[in-house]
Amino acid sequence: MSGPQSTINTLTRQYLTFHLEKELYAVDVRNVREVLEVPRITKIPRMPEFMKGVINLRGSVVPVIDLRLKLELPSAEQTESTSIIILEVLHKGQELQVGAFVDSVDEVVEIDEASIEPAPKFSTQINADFINGIGKMDEEFVIILNTFKVFSETELGILSAANDEAVPAEQ
Repeated sequence: MSGPQSTINTLTRQYLTFHLEKELYAVDVRNVREVLEVPRITKIPRMPEFMKGVINLRGSVVPVIDLRLKLELPSAEQTESTSIIILEVLHKGQELQVGAFVDSVDEVVEIDEASIEPAPKFSTQINADFINGIGKMDEEFVIILNTFKVFSETELGILSAANDEAVPAEQ
């Protein structure tokens, strides 16, 4: 006679997957506002290299970054697959919208939390705090980014300044 069966509750989350430099990345869909084709971008002088400018998103000013450059990957030419993911990040308790250039957007997938390994600890020289973990989908690894830790406080301040222009006056 076998003992009582235990039910294992598995928690799955949905992630938007995308490519950068031939690698598969993902962000929690709860932090994704939308995905856009690349619109006209207005460049702003004296910004960090990874910040490409701002776009007009239905009357709101949204800063756009090149996620490749932010993650210290080589830059790439824009193609017809290049997309902008509009992310929501928090800064001092306020939600900010930030557009992120990616090579291509794949799909929304469910990943079982139990199949996500913690981000590897490389050394004190390399800060990988922005990686939530490494998931596995079929035979491919997916790097899961923590959108709240991709930017430093200083960078969030710059992004916040661009978003401040977009916030409509309260009525």
